[in-house]
Amino acid sequence: MRRVVRGFWGPRPEPAEALADRWRRTLDGFAELVPQAADAWSQVHGNGPATAFTSDGDALLGAVRTAQSAADWSDLTGTGLRLVGTGAPGWEAEISGLAGGAPEFLLQSLAIILHAPDEAVVPEEALLSLVARVWEPDFGDVSDDDVLDALEDDAGYSVGDPVVGRTGYLSPARAALVPEDLEVVREPLPGGGELLSIAPPGDSASVVRVYQRLRAAGALAPLPRPMDRTVL
Repeated sequence: MRRVVRGFWGPRPEPAEALADRWRRTLDGFAELVPQAADAWSQVHGNGPATAFTSDGDALLGAVRTAQSAADWSDLTGTGLRLVGTGAPGWEAEISGLAGGAPEFLLQSLAIILHAPDEAVVPEEALLSLVARVWEPDFGDVSDDDVLDALEDDAGYSVGDPVVGRTGYLSPARAALVPEDLEVVREPLPGGGELLSIAPPGDSASVVRVYQRLRAAGALAPLPRPMDRTVL
């Protein structure tokens, strides 16, 4: 089964050292939660084949600095990395991010795409909590293709809109707008944001209902454009 764990936020300029540290904490945390998919890492490049990658701090700092030395790099857009992890048969992960910039319209992001056997138990909520703690996003979600299709078809969701999936993360200002009677499990996280446990796999209808209520309450309002803040 393919699932996606994501976090999004607005402009937040950061030096290469800070970005490399966030990447290191992400990969270390991922390896603890899903060791089956993290035996070996490779880096995917815009041109040429992927190359073997060691997930230590020096390698990550080097990768960030190399990305920033590219002719088309812009400190406004941010710095992108894309890593692929492999492990046990049936397990594979891709972690990609665009961070450290100050764009006016394009959200910064970190996404984990995880392929696992259908019968496997995957710590989805813990993975989203990891993304929230490391990257301090504005909002985040755990979704799959069925959930995203249902949100697009039944709730008018468009790519780039704030969203929640089977599990959602909301930054403090967004969490403050969650209706008190909303039937989800709410878990406060360090920093004041909240993790929302919304529905089990296969229950896209519940995700659509919660998404619609959160959007109506203002908890999923988009950041103003041009963006002038990291979170709502």
